[in-house]
Parts: sequence; structure tokens; C-alpha cells
Amino acid sequence: MIPIAAAPESGGLFVAHKKVYPRTVRGVFTRWRWTLVFLTQLVFYGLPWLEWGQRQAVLFDLGARRFYILGLVLYPQDLIYLTGLLVISALSLFLFTAVAGRLWCGYACPQTVYSEIFMWVEHKIEGNRIARMRLDEGEFSLEKLVKKWFKHIVWLGIALWTGFTFVGYFTPIHELGLAFLQTRMGSWEVFWALFYGFATYGNAGFMREQVCMYMCPYARFQSAMFDRDTLIVSYDGERGEPRGVRSKGSDARALGIGDCIDCTLCVQVCPTGIDIRKGLQYECIGCGLCVDACDTVMDRMAAPRGLIRYATQNGMAGHWTRSQVLRRVLRPRVLIYAGVLAALTIGLLASLVVRMPLKVDVVRDRGSLARIVEGGQLENVYRLQIMNATERQQRYRIEAHGLEGLGASPAEPVEVGPAQSRWVAVRLQLPYGSATAGSHAVHFDVRSLDGSAQVSEKATFMVPR
Repeated sequence: MIPIAAAPESGGLFVAHKKVYPRTVRGVFTRWRWTLVFLTQLVFYGLPWLEWGQRQAVLFDLGARRFYILGLVLYPQDLIYLTGLLVISALSLFLFTAVAGRLWCGYACPQTVYSEIFMWVEHKIEGNRIARMRLDEGEFSLEKLVKKWFKHIVWLGIALWTGFTFVGYFTPIHELGLAFLQTRMGSWEVFWALFYGFATYGNAGFMREQVCMYMCPYARFQSAMFDRDTLIVSYDGERGEPRGVRSKGSDARALGIGDCIDCTLCVQVCPTGIDIRKGLQYECIGCGLCVDACDTVMDRMAAPRGLIRYATQNGMAGHWTRSQVLRRVLRPRVLIYAGVLAALTIGLLASLVVRMPLKVDVVRDRGSLARIVEGGQLENVYRLQIMNATERQQRYRIEAHGLEGLGASPAEPVEVGPAQSRWVAVRLQLPYGSATAGSHAVHFDVRSLDGSAQVSEKATFMVPR
């Protein structure tokens, strides 16, 4: 973590923001970065359009309180699976950070992905880094007006399509598209599409690195998950210093200088505008673009690659080889994270495979705790919510046990539609005088006629004094 320097212009604690104009670069990490951009957006934009049987493959139907994920039908009672998923995500973040720093930030974070897309559009319309800087600094002209407006129109189109896709995870996207064409989208759907769209437009188009530097909490506590064996983007100061200009193929050591020619390309390609040669800084998102830029320069200078590279602090201090560094990556901390993560993932998947495709909630009728009915029977009334977690119609039989002579009505099977829930009034009757006064534990047994599911829920039978 670097100290915050006072701004010389004002004498305050904060320096006025300067727009960052990242330079385009090619290399291994740039290809990985764009691969993740394509994969994440293929999943995000494409998933709502996939169908599973007669419905959308992934749909979070908040109105009906059902969540469809491929062949799974989940109810709010399945919240434990969401909890497990969040725990797995957190542990994955800890594992990736312990191994190689801010991999998530540099390659797959939505802020990184959409900033990369928006910068690509900006580059195609306004030109390279120098052209963009000249355009912004130049006087007002028709060319500037056309390019700026065209860029923002494309940005807004991407942002609004992103917002529309986001809402498509909660409202069937085919119905949403038809409603949009017929201008009859619901008010909440319009609100969330615009809100998510303009958030994307603002964050990726204007705020960019400021989100990573000032708004994202991960930048602040990442150092707590680093140690001296974490792979981070590092500058080899021992090899690179002192900096100096030289001709291609010349011996830097013979000239009394290091391999760094102070071209500042590593700074120009950085999406947050930092100088990695100053050491580890919280603004660094670990994207590796400076590595690609420096390797390109080293190739041109006929010098070995790796002046800027992914390395560990122990590896840099001990001049370890790549194999030594990678062996040290598999340290106890990483193995513990990986073991716990694997166990939780296997447990969650196993639980999903064996989960009962039936949910039952029992609610007592508060209007009448107990009453005497015809035939001298003591009756308690309950309401059962039967939730069919399969995608075919089911018939369920309701039985009760726990007291001798206890009977349940209705006795005939109850039909529940595919992925539907139904409230059923159930009356439990007991011969009067066959049980002592007070509350008695009973159990409702609900089973499907095809034998695929059976659930037992506890309830209380009241016998008045």
C-alpha cells in the first residue's frame, strides 16, 4: 500500500482526477483478458435465451417465488443452496487471491469486462491513444461532435441491451422482448432495465478506474490475503535500474545502466494509470497488460523477457527460478483453501442431486384450535402448502400419525401442477377422550403416488381440557 501524497496544486489530500488514456497492446495476458471478456458475455447475454423444455433455462421468477436453473426448480425454502454458493464464491476469491493476487479484478470482474468493451468501442471510433488525447484537447469541430456523439450512442446501446438482458433473468425474456416491441413493459421492468443500463454506462464509460480505486472494497482489504509467496505483477528493480536509453542489442551492463529504457509503455497501457515500477500499489488490478508491453519492448531491444512479470516477493528476493516459484505456490494456506472449497463444492452438488423434489409447509388454522364435530370426533384444522419441485404434474397422498385413531381428511390424493404450489385444508380427527388434554406431537406424511418423493412434517394436535 503506497502512502497518499498531498496534491501540490492545492496543498490538500486529494489530487484532481486526470483522465486515463490506456494504450492498446498485444500479448499473452491481453489474449487471456479478451478470452474472458468473450466467455463472460457469451454466458451473460446468451443464457436467458436458452430454453429447457417449454421454459427459459435460467429464470428467477420472483413473483411466483420460483427459481429455475436448467433442470432444477428451487423455492425460497431452498435458500441454503444460495448460502452455499455464496460461501463457495468467497472461498474461491480467497484461493485465487492467495495464489495470484487480483485475478478476478484483472480478468473477470464486470467492471473490468465492460470497461474493456467500452474502451474498445472508443478506440475504434476515436482512434488510438494519441488520437483520443488530441481529440479531447482540440477545439470544438464537426469531427469531434460526430465522433463523440457516435461513441456515446454505441455505449448507450450496449448499456441498455445489458440492462434488458439483466431484467430477462427475472422476467421471461421472450415475453419481455414482445412487451418492449408493443411498448407495454411493466414499470418495474422499465426501471431496472434503465437503472442497470445507466449504471453500466456510467461505470464503464466514465468512472472506469475510479470504481476500482475508490468504490470497490476489495482494493482496500486485498493486502490481508497476500503473503510473500503470492504471485503478483512485479518489476525487477535489480535488473531494470538504473534506467537509461540505449540502442538495440547493446550491453546494458557495459553501459552502466539497467534493462529498463524508461519508455513508459508500462504506464501507458495500465487501465488505472499507475507506474508498476514504483512497487505494489492497491490500484493495481493484476491484469498483466504492463507485462505484455514490457515483453514487447524487451523483444525489440534483444533483451530477455521478464523485466515485469508475475512473481512472488520471496522469488524476487531469492532469485528463484519459475519452477521454484510455482512449487512454493502450493503452500499449506493454498492447500487448505483448495481442500475446503472442493469439499463444499462436492457437498453442494451431492445435496442438489439427492434433494427431495417436494416441499411442505404446515400452518395451523388460528381461527379454531380444536372443536367437536359430528360423531364425537375432536378436530384440528391445518393448512398445508404442497410445493411440487418437479416439472410434471404430481398426485400426493396426505396421511398423519402420532396418536392412536388419528385420521386425516381429505383422504383422496391431491393434484399439484408442474413446478406449482397449492394450499390444502387438512382436518385431523381423533375420537374424543382418547387422548389427554394438552398438546401432542403429530406428523404429516405427504408422498407422491409414483413413489418419487416423500416428506414428513411435524405439527401439534391440541386437546382441550
